[in-house]
Amino acid sequence: MSPPTRALSQTEFVALTAMLIATIAFSIDSMLPALPEIGRELSPDAPNIAQLVIVSFVFGMGVGTLFAGPLSDAFGRKRLILAGAGLYCVAAIAAAFAQSLEALLVARVVQGIGASGPRVAAQAMVRDLYEGRAQARVASFIMMTFTLVPAMAPLIGSFIIAGFGWRGVFVSFLFFAGISSLWLTIRQPETLPPERRRPLDLPRLRAACREVLGIPNVRRAILVQTLVFGVLFGTISSIQPVYAEAFGRAESFPFWFALISILSAGASFLNAHLVGRLGMIWLIRRALVAHLAVSALLLAGWPVLSEALRFPVFLLWQVGAFSLAGLTIGNVQAIAMQPLGHVAGMASSVIASVSTIGAVALAAPIGLTFDGTPIPLVGGAAFCAATAFWLALCLEEDPVAAAA
Repeated sequence: MSPPTRALSQTEFVALTAMLIATIAFSIDSMLPALPEIGRELSPDAPNIAQLVIVSFVFGMGVGTLFAGPLSDAFGRKRLILAGAGLYCVAAIAAAFAQSLEALLVARVVQGIGASGPRVAAQAMVRDLYEGRAQARVASFIMMTFTLVPAMAPLIGSFIIAGFGWRGVFVSFLFFAGISSLWLTIRQPETLPPERRRPLDLPRLRAACREVLGIPNVRRAILVQTLVFGVLFGTISSIQPVYAEAFGRAESFPFWFALISILSAGASFLNAHLVGRLGMIWLIRRALVAHLAVSALLLAGWPVLSEALRFPVFLLWQVGAFSLAGLTIGNVQAIAMQPLGHVAGMASSVIASVSTIGAVALAAPIGLTFDGTPIPLVGGAAFCAATAFWLALCLEEDPVAAAA
C-alpha cells in the first residue's frame, strides 16, 4: 500500500491528532477506578501509594518526550509515532502481568516513554502545518475533541474492571493504540519532508536545546505550562480518593468525572473562538486569576460550608481546574513554539519534557498529602495558579503571531 499524499481536511486532522494525543489521557484516566483494587492487591499496607501508577506514567512520558522530538526531526513524524506506539503496547502487556507494585510502576514508566512519541510528534505535526494564532485555534479544537476521551475513560475503565479486573484495562490500551496507529498509517501524509529533516547530531541537538531555552519568553511559557500541568495532574492523581473518602462517592465517581470533563470541554471551544480577537496573553492571565480566586474562596469557606454544599462547591472547583487547561495550554504552547518553527520537533520535546517532569514534581506531593479532604489538592492548585499568573505577567505574544 502506497503512503497517503492528499492532505486531510482540518476536521479529520483535528480528530486524528486528538486521538493520538488522547492516548495519554486514556492511559491515565481509565486507571483511576482501578487504584483501589491495585492498592489492595499490590500495596495493602499503604494503598495511597497506588496513586504512583498515575505519576509514574507521566514521569516516563516526560523523560521520553526529551528524545521524541529530535527523533521525529530526524526520521519523520509518522515513524516516531508508530515506533512509540509499539513500545507503548509492549509495556502495556508487561503491566498486565505485573506481580508487584514495583514491576507495575516500571512498566508504566516505559509505557509513558512509548506514549511520548505520539504526544510530541502529533504536536510537531500541528506546528508543521500551522503557526501563531491559527496554531492556537487548531490546538484548542484538538483539546476540545481530546476532552471527550478523558470524559469517558474512567467509565470505560470501570466497565472493563467489572468484567475482567484491573489488568484488563491494559489490554484495552492495545486496541486504542492500534486504532489510532492504523488511522495514521492509512490517512495522514508525512508533514516533515526529507529535505527539512535534521540529522541526529549531538552538537546540533545541544545547539537547538540552547536555542529553545535561551529565549526568555519561551522559558517563561514553559514554566507557566509546567504549573498548569501541575494543577491538572495533581487534580487527576487525587480525584478518585477525594470522591471516595471525602464524599463517599466511589461508585458514582466515573459518572461525575465524565460530566465534569464534558462541561470543561467548553473552555477549549471558547478559547478557539476568542483567541483571535482577544489574544493568547489576555486569555491566559484571566484564566489563571479566575482559578486562583475560586481556589482561595473554597479554601476560606470550607470550614463554614455545610456538608450538603461541600460536594457541589468542589464540583464547581473541579470544572475550573479542568477548564484552566483548555484556556491556557494551547495558548502557552503556541507562544513557546512561535519562534522555533525551524526546530519544531526539538522545541516540542524540550517544552513538553521540562513541563511534564516539573508537573510530576508538583503533582506527586499534592497527591501523597491527601488527608481525607480536598484541602491539600485545592491548596496545591492555588499555589500553582498564583505562581503561573506572576510569570504570565511577563509573557509576550510575538508580533508576527499576533498578525497571523
